Amino acid sequence: MLLQSNMAKSPEPSKTMAEPHQASLLDKLREKSEELRAQDQAARKPVEEALKDIDRTLWRAFRWLDEALGHLEVIRPKIGHVFRLHNVLTIEKPRFDRGFVTFRRRPLAGMEVLEHVEMFYRVEGAEPIVLRVSPASAAGIEERLRGSTLVYQYQTEQDEKRVVRYGLFHVQTAISASVRFQPDYHRQLIEVTLRNVDRFESVSLLFPPDKMNEAALEDLVKFMMGEPNGFLRRAPLALIRGRRDDPMPASALPPRT
Repeated sequence: MLLQSNMAKSPEPSKTMAEPHQASLLDKLREKSEELRAQDQAARKPVEEALKDIDRTLWRAFRWLDEALGHLEVIRPKIGHVFRLHNVLTIEKPRFDRGFVTFRRRPLAGMEVLEHVEMFYRVEGAEPIVLRVSPASAAGIEERLRGSTLVYQYQTEQDEKRVVRYGLFHVQTAISASVRFQPDYHRQLIEVTLRNVDRFESVSLLFPPDKMNEAALEDLVKFMMGEPNGFLRRAPLALIRGRRDDPMPASALPPRT
């Protein structure tokens, strides 16, 4: 017969309540991204409708800018920008010369849509600039000029012993500028790239199609003219590039006859 101990059994340690499950950082990120993705999908229009809307938006921009450039070519206003090419030269308040708008179409999803709309224009300084530099610095200055769209000629200046003393750059102060509207039909965005509009560089902005309206085009032209405007604040900045990219050929706009 087993004897039972009179000693009271010590109580078992109480089991602590299970702590609630805490979501990991990855879970939180996954939940947030799925929520935003769902919102983005809900905000997007059906593909065919979106294609037509973007195409119509670009056509309106084409017609509006085409008329605006025609008026500017008659008025030829002064541009309120100062174009500085590093420490090489400065062109202050050039005058609008002329411009044109072009487009390209392509097939997409059984439709013909605009592949891009692009505006080219030229502004001119008062008179050519002559740079008289040392031969050692000529190569660096020529590299800057090549990337600026400015037309120039180079020659050397020699002394009586036919030793090169100076390099002479004769620079035409005609600046070729452009604005390109590139639609991304998949993301339902329009990328607007400005080259040499207010300085020697490229800037790209991303516009939802409904924001590329007449008010935005008005701000764009005011920005081109150097007038107060809010164009750069209308859309997120996509890219800023110096003028090391391939410049627009100076022959895009032929000389005025």
